[in-house]
Amino acid sequence: MLQKLITHPIKSQLHLSLNMSGVDCLFSGFTQGDFAVLYGSPAVTPLMSLLCVRAQLPTQLGGLSSNVVFIDGGNTFRENNIMRLAQLHHLNPTEACQRIIVSKAFTAYQLTSLIMEKLEETVEKYNSKIVIISDISGLFLDSQIPKEEIKGIYSQIVRYLSNFAKKKQIIIVASCLPYSENKRNKALQEITITKANTVLSVIKTQYTSEINLEKHPRLMLGTAEMPSENMTLTSFIN
Repeated sequence: MLQKLITHPIKSQLHLSLNMSGVDCLFSGFTQGDFAVLYGSPAVTPLMSLLCVRAQLPTQLGGLSSNVVFIDGGNTFRENNIMRLAQLHHLNPTEACQRIIVSKAFTAYQLTSLIMEKLEETVEKYNSKIVIISDISGLFLDSQIPKEEIKGIYSQIVRYLSNFAKKKQIIIVASCLPYSENKRNKALQEITITKANTVLSVIKTQYTSEINLEKHPRLMLGTAEMPSENMTLTSFIN
């Protein structure tokens, strides 16, 4: 007896690439459900700006065709950088800036509120497929906040972000900026890396910049040199 099989097309995953020759061979890009962390040199900041612009590109060009929710914990957002990158990607600079919903936090408590209380509402309101959090740990280095309180709150935040990315099937990318000789920052960075499913570090040498893929659920780990025309991107962003 013949049975009729009902098949359903497999929904393709959205994919956000960095579009850097060499790097793309190592790391093909961020996918839905990722909670990713970028850390290392200050070059991670211009990379976050790059993602803000590339996320707006059509999916055929490695983008998400999406608005971007940007939570600024380190006062790193620069509209003129976005406009320059938009021009390089043949986007209208003014429209590109308007599609980035920026929320600035100036204390650890404000950042906690933006993530734990307001993020879901904001993502749904603007139908965003990506959230970018700049300098996620910086505000928690305030020595006036007790160490144990910081650890508890921060662990709760990164756990929430990891679960939120999976639940909503969006991409969340957070950056941890370098604060040399700060033991608390190192501890918070380790907490973030533990909860992330994708971890990339950027290393700046005298002549080149490298991206290390340190953690990923599917891809082989390794190192790739960033192409000279994109080297840290700071050459044309700063």
